[in-house]
Amino acid sequence: MKVDRRQALRRLAQLFVASPLLQRQLLQSQGPPAIDPVLEPANVFDFAKLAKEKLDPVAWDYMAEGASDEAALRDARKAFNRIIIRPRFLTDVHKISIETKLFGKILRHPIFIDPAGGKNCFYPDGENEVAKAAGDTDTLMITNGGIDEVVASGKGPKNWWQFTTGGQFRTENSMLNFVERVEDSGASAISFTVDIMHVSHRERSIHNKFVRSWCNTGIPRDAQGNLIYKEGDEPWRTGGFPSRPFPTPTWETVMKLRDLTDLPIVIKGILTAEDTEMAVRTGMSAVIVSSHGARQMDHVGGTIEALPECVQAAGGKIPVLIDGGFRRGSDVLKALALGAAAVGIARPYLWGLTTFGQQGVARVIELLRTELALDMGMSGVPSIADIDRKLVRFRNYTL
Repeated sequence: MKVDRRQALRRLAQLFVASPLLQRQLLQSQGPPAIDPVLEPANVFDFAKLAKEKLDPVAWDYMAEGASDEAALRDARKAFNRIIIRPRFLTDVHKISIETKLFGKILRHPIFIDPAGGKNCFYPDGENEVAKAAGDTDTLMITNGGIDEVVASGKGPKNWWQFTTGGQFRTENSMLNFVERVEDSGASAISFTVDIMHVSHRERSIHNKFVRSWCNTGIPRDAQGNLIYKEGDEPWRTGGFPSRPFPTPTWETVMKLRDLTDLPIVIKGILTAEDTEMAVRTGMSAVIVSSHGARQMDHVGGTIEALPECVQAAGGKIPVLIDGGFRRGSDVLKALALGAAAVGIARPYLWGLTTFGQQGVARVIELLRTELALDMGMSGVPSIADIDRKLVRFRNYTL
């Protein structure tokens, strides 16, 4: 078949355009394809950078700070480097399951949302934005409250716990009223935070002359960028001797609470074997090993360091959960290997909330659970039930 010169040139051009080399060059010249901005961050640390850029510096300090010297804040991350994963190979990991069970309920993954105050300082209507993300991702949430409408709409978390610091426990009547409200609201458990009977010195905010009410309203500034103080505002300061107008809760208090409800009661803020044993003895349903994000007592080390003694003290009688410094799926895997039943996050989802609202929170959870599943697959453990203490070892050096 005779091919004229024009046809030959056309065919040559078609071959050239179809060349993978040319396609690659064209893509490079055009840049990467556009994607949803919420998908751009590769990990939770990327969300942190975006959040810091977006927030007022005073709001960022309030979110990021720890107590006093911030030694516990630094230790929370450094402690993970002491723990080495011991991967197992030639196991079938073609399917990975990160489902687990807690209080008879199936959790899609062992990562839960911790309570965190001041969300409106980072994003409008923050608690409800987080609740919607918890619903989207089927994530257990411990809430400060105020999510009733979202839960009633069916868009909130199906499994959520009510947070308290014990202010409702001053009298038996106020405790009973609290229990009845929680039971009627549909909460799955009560989470009692025990490490905030006094408020620590958070010195970044003290230097910034931070006012606690700004956590609800946002940081007020005038046109020149100066902070605005209204009559009655009291910036945080040091030097106030600690006192409380009412007695603080004791183990006797939680025993009375135990008698008033069949809901699981989870004690949050435990750091020792002794307190874990007391939780078991007084009929508590679980403990959360926590240092309040290193925002309360300083110099307590990383929570992952306290986990083994608390797990041993629980003796399998109650679940032991943990939070504090978790930023990677590998961090979660290490905690599960040391006996944790589930792992809580706060700052990571606050970074997501700050940058993209509900979508950002959901994306942070998606990244962490995906990292966990990938690390499990590479470690040779296809399910949560396959994770045990043999999966990790500790380095022999002092931090």
